[in-house]
Amino acid sequence: MTDERIPVTVLSGSLGAGKTTVLNHVLTADHGLEVAVVVNDMGDVNVDAEHVTQQSDLGGEEEIIELSNGCICCRLRGDMLDEVGRLADRREFDYLLVESSGISEPIPVAQTFAMGFEDASFDPTDTYELDTMVTVVNAHGFWESFDPGEALASEELAGDSARVPEEVLLDQIEFCDVLLLNKCDLVPDDALEEIETVLERLQPRATLVRTEFGDVDPDEILGTERFDFRAASNSAGWKHELQHEHHHDPQEEHGVTSFVYERDRPFYPGRIAALLSDLPDELIRAKGFFWSAGREDVAMGVDKAGTSVRAGPSGQWLATLPEAEREQYFAARPGLEEDWDEEWGDRMTRLVFIGREFDGETLTERLDDCLLTDAELEDDDWSTYDDPFEPEERRELALAND
Repeated sequence: MTDERIPVTVLSGSLGAGKTTVLNHVLTADHGLEVAVVVNDMGDVNVDAEHVTQQSDLGGEEEIIELSNGCICCRLRGDMLDEVGRLADRREFDYLLVESSGISEPIPVAQTFAMGFEDASFDPTDTYELDTMVTVVNAHGFWESFDPGEALASEELAGDSARVPEEVLLDQIEFCDVLLLNKCDLVPDDALEEIETVLERLQPRATLVRTEFGDVDPDEILGTERFDFRAASNSAGWKHELQHEHHHDPQEEHGVTSFVYERDRPFYPGRIAALLSDLPDELIRAKGFFWSAGREDVAMGVDKAGTSVRAGPSGQWLATLPEAEREQYFAARPGLEEDWDEEWGDRMTRLVFIGREFDGETLTERLDDCLLTDAELEDDDWSTYDDPFEPEERRELALAND
């Protein structure tokens, strides 16, 4: 322990990954810690909390807090802080374990413990210290998703969330300190190695641990002191690829490949929209930004998670900023000026693709075919092009599986 604050481990993972089973193993293990628990379930009745109570030696409402009919990454953030504040006032304990719902996004949960929440009266930063973010992955479900076109997570979402399961699952994998690959007994060894390669490419920073029936050594997820908000936020595989500008050659292991596509010529909007709605099934992840002709005001973003693909505005080009603001960016990041174009500034395309046994050369050729031709570059008015991104009410398009 680095100080007297109570350390916190947060368990994330898709529905059915085995978070509650992991939680019960930790609670009943001989680690010498008195552990309090918060269990979040989307349903009106918190079944997970009931299961934890029945299977563990703990008893009484002081040790287990149930948060139901909502998600601690959004509507229940304030409720969670109020409850853990009351818990800390009522009794002494050594550690706090939080099991988030299957559709919880990990970053807001981490922010809640690391920085507090404006709608809550309790400030956690004086009492709690976020120690470890853990994501539990269903090895069998992930393995089944390797069939082309199959979803990474097939469970239906509860409630009114607009996020699809695959997007949430990728968020959970890409923001964590420890990845528990559970249900390994249901997957052949060679497939497990392939899954691990995919997970390591998606999240190169995390410690990867294989488990069966959720049986994990508590030392793997308790008191690791591995949480670092900035490092976790920037450790996703696609961010790593984008930040390493000269990493263009695919590196392949177990058929897992990633590469960066960069061009300084804009896409014809209709052609790139059609391609993004028809990406190879073998692609697990695609992320980045692109320049769409006629959309010189904004950088367009792409987010592919499994079979789900979305595209829309993701930020502002530096070229559109007042000169004084641009100079501030240049001073903070001198490398930005190296790629600056006298006419178009920083407008360009940089996309990362991660997948299994896909043809990168063919995909590159298809992407190149979406760029403006020389004749189109000479057109005086790109705004006349048929543009699915143009109407204000459709500035973000769900191009697949929505």
